[in-house]
Amino acid sequence: MSENKIDLTSQSRTIIALTNPKSSTNVGGAMRAAGCYDAQKVVYSGERFNRSVRLAADTQKVHEIVPLVHYEDLLSALEPGMKLVCVDLIEGATPLPNFEHPQNAMYLFGPEDNTIKQQVINKADAVVYVPTIGCMNLAASVNVILYDRLAKSQLHQQDNDLIRSSRDKNNKVKIKALKYKNNLIKEAKNLARQEESNNS
Repeated sequence: MSENKIDLTSQSRTIIALTNPKSSTNVGGAMRAAGCYDAQKVVYSGERFNRSVRLAADTQKVHEIVPLVHYEDLLSALEPGMKLVCVDLIEGATPLPNFEHPQNAMYLFGPEDNTIKQQVINKADAVVYVPTIGCMNLAASVNVILYDRLAKSQLHQQDNDLIRSSRDKNNKVKIKALKYKNNLIKEAKNLARQEESNNS
């Protein structure tokens, strides 16, 4: 395995930490992302979420599988051997395309209308930002970070079984034949014939 690939096996741990989230929709979206990308836990701080309608957007009922736990101090949720990765628009942060994810990480996200406190940033093993024009909402940021972690691991399942188990029950669409795929095959055969004739 190359150095920049992480091994997303059962020994890999991922925690999503949300700093004083205010929107139940964003927390629900973060919960759904945790379920989609196999995070083991979502933790949050602050009281704003407790006052909102909890899990309004958790349509997949991920909270039945992935624990959602309140902490006064999110750093106390950090497990032994786990790296703290802060995700926010912080000057000097590493752009996500250049970031190598640790094997075990707690990704700590800033609140929708503020930022991560300086004393938490000072304790981080890494600080990362998504290089967008403007800022994404909290749930979108969680999805992008977890997708990037999965994509860089190159250990994702690549078959129709995953598609069948993940898609909506009303989705039965299949690909028959793709014109561009057929064109690529024809092109490859033509190139092979040309090489043969050049070599003979």
